[in-house]
Amino acid sequence: MKIASIQMEIKENESKIARIDRVESMIDKLKGQDLIVLPETWATGYFAFDRYVDESEEINGDFVQRFSSKAKEVQSYLFAGSFIERNNGKFYNTSVLFSPDGDLIGTYRKIHLFRYGSHEGKILTRGNEITVVDTDFGKVGLSTCYDLRFPELYREQVDLGAELLLVTSAWPHARLEHWKIFNTARALENQCFLISSNCVGNTHGVHLGGHSQVVDPWGIVMASGGDEETIVKTEIDPSQIAHIRDVFPNLKHRVLDRQEEYI
Repeated sequence: MKIASIQMEIKENESKIARIDRVESMIDKLKGQDLIVLPETWATGYFAFDRYVDESEEINGDFVQRFSSKAKEVQSYLFAGSFIERNNGKFYNTSVLFSPDGDLIGTYRKIHLFRYGSHEGKILTRGNEITVVDTDFGKVGLSTCYDLRFPELYREQVDLGAELLLVTSAWPHARLEHWKIFNTARALENQCFLISSNCVGNTHGVHLGGHSQVVDPWGIVMASGGDEETIVKTEIDPSQIAHIRDVFPNLKHRVLDRQEEYI
């Protein structure tokens, strides 16, 4: 299975339309990939809080329509990152997953809104539903940036059958070591592949961290970006997940009821 994570630079004075056009041209060069992953709120820019309301869209708006068409055009699963969704007077950080036929097969509203040096929690409403989606290569759990600090979310995804964890992000460089640890830990403790896409660049006084990753179920980083805009590519074998969980069955050894014994 071929993976491509687009580690996009957020340029300070670039418009939403210009960013979408630029990303579409990057995706055009990725035909033949099975899964393409994009960062968090990249079209508006995560730290451009003053643009959130004006650039918000409904779930059937232009952003979703364009990337539905793009997924169908390149015949790939496309995790298009997240955008600012408008719904009944509320706003959400909503990520979207498309099938190679262009169908919108998964949406996830960010549950853990970031409040440290961020206005996200003041402007947006948090989601309350965990999203795990069936795909041709297994069940996929969707999450966003700050979610990585909350392992219970990923354990719930695994309980719903998740085998691959997709993370869209705009994680700052100031906490880059945390990012690396969480990418590895969430993959290792849940015996899943984890594919993340993070932004790079300097925007609104924040240096974004990059280092998008593909981590295997043993917690080994298979591919990683650096500090610059790039496309992280690698190949994974999803069939390894069942094998690893069989030979090292730590998920089966969880003690959920301390009155019962496990084998």
